[in-house]
Amino acid sequence: MLVVAAKTLVQLRDGRKIIGIMRSFDQFANVVLEEAIERIIVDKRFADVPLGLYVIRGENVVLIGQIVRAATLQPMRAPSHARSRAPDPILTRARSHAARMRLRRPTRSARC
Repeated sequence: MLVVAAKTLVQLRDGRKIIGIMRSFDQFANVVLEEAIERIIVDKRFADVPLGLYVIRGENVVLIGQIVRAATLQPMRAPSHARSRAPDPILTRARSHAARMRLRRPTRSARC
């Protein structure tokens, strides 16, 4: 069961992973995330790109999941402090990797 005001991961159709505090959702899987970040993973490293308030259209959603702590299985609440930014070289590499991955994805054919 999804809980509003809990930290949530949303995986999109293009492979992006958006993490934020869920503020609202509806029957079409439209989602509103507060303090959203895009997590870009390259090899064993990752970078978080701050997005702020983010509205996701339901047709792009592949997966929605609440993030819980493994030890206690309690929902994670968003921290009240500001998030730290990743160093620029890591972020630049992660963004270029994400762009290459988006270009590599097959497109749907208009004919069936």
